[in-house]
Amino acid sequence: MSEERLVDIESRIAFQEDTIQELNKTVYQQQKQIQRLEAICESLVEHIRELRDTAPQGNVAQERPPHY
Repeated sequence: MSEERLVDIESRIAFQEDTIQELNKTVYQQQKQIQRLEAICESLVEHIRELRDTAPQGNVAQERPPHY
């Protein structure tokens, strides 16, 4: 194998390793963001359930306000 070809292969491997590292960082950051968003969604669902459970029963949307 010629010296030039060996250097070319080593350069390509080094570039691929850098690319893999960058992709790994990106995937890790995306996973952290997904986990944060899932936690926010769960919190919102829980908050909506609490509001639903504490809301007055009946169809509030069709009731007239007292000032009518």
